[in-house]
Amino acid sequence: MKKKNPVHLSKENVQRNYDRPRPGRLFVVGIGPGGPLDRTRRAEEAIAKSAVIVGYNRYVELVSDLTEGKELIATGMTREVERCRMALERAEAGQTVALVSSGDPGVYGMAGLVLELAASEGIAVPIEIVPGVSAANALAAHLGAPLMCDFATLSLSDLLVPWETIRGRLEAVAAADLVAAIYNPRSQKRTRQLDKAAAIFRRHRPGTTPVGVGTAVGSPAEQILISDLDHFLELPIAMRSVVIIGNRSTKRIASWFVTPRGYGV
Repeated sequence: MKKKNPVHLSKENVQRNYDRPRPGRLFVVGIGPGGPLDRTRRAEEAIAKSAVIVGYNRYVELVSDLTEGKELIATGMTREVERCRMALERAEAGQTVALVSSGDPGVYGMAGLVLELAASEGIAVPIEIVPGVSAANALAAHLGAPLMCDFATLSLSDLLVPWETIRGRLEAVAAADLVAAIYNPRSQKRTRQLDKAAAIFRRHRPGTTPVGVGTAVGSPAEQILISDLDHFLELPIAMRSVVIIGNRSTKRIASWFVTPRGYGV
């Protein structure tokens, strides 16, 4: 078979945007689930370097110990596009900006939206994504080791993804025997999606399957509870909750919730 000639990329093609000599800079920062103990040093350094901090009201409040003397731009829910655009425009104007997201910015956060907007609107500023501790990881650490083997994360919010698509993903994850970390399980308007998700998992797993629920993880209002698939819907679960549903091999070990990897212990 004739070998294809290799494709040679120019330096311009392969150079990451944050290596270019452009004015300003944008950090997209994951601040962890809430408390300062779960923030990374890299996240704190990015905020320290920034003159402007942009984010959802509560997330900006969570880093208030790092923002003295900085310009704060905080908005309410459902204004994600506006926040990302303001952060990009400030960076394009020559300022160093930190756009803060809870958890990890690449897990239901602002990283993807920032990159899409920058590309679609031709804003070529240096962008650095700063990872953070996700709510699922923070909850898992409290519960024990539920994510030790293969798992999936799903959001039950149908504001951006149709419910039929979410339902299909739930069916696939449940049938594949993956541990599931479920974000946005309930809100004031969305009260039935979690019930439907639970019914899907009960068709594939025993009712005794361990389920952990964490609400406001990492904050003073944190609540961590363990139940099972037959009874977890009786627990207080809201928008700030994350639910982890075990697979068929997940078990309780004393007060811990563990998914074995198969070491045969």
